[in-house]
Amino acid sequence: MKLSGFLLLLAGGGIVLAAVALLTSSLSRTGFVLAGIAVEVLGLALVARSHLAEQGDRV
Repeated sequence: MKLSGFLLLLAGGGIVLAAVALLTSSLSRTGFVLAGIAVEVLGLALVARSHLAEQGDRV
């Protein structure tokens, strides 16, 4: 799960960069940037969850 979380972080960043570079309409750019941020938050949650699960196994 940690690997998929890091890949989601990269994908979210790619979505944000592509939206800023390719889209000209402010409304569509905002939508794609928000979607990219949501993907990054999902990836961060997966990484944090897997990190906490690993610490719980050690205790």
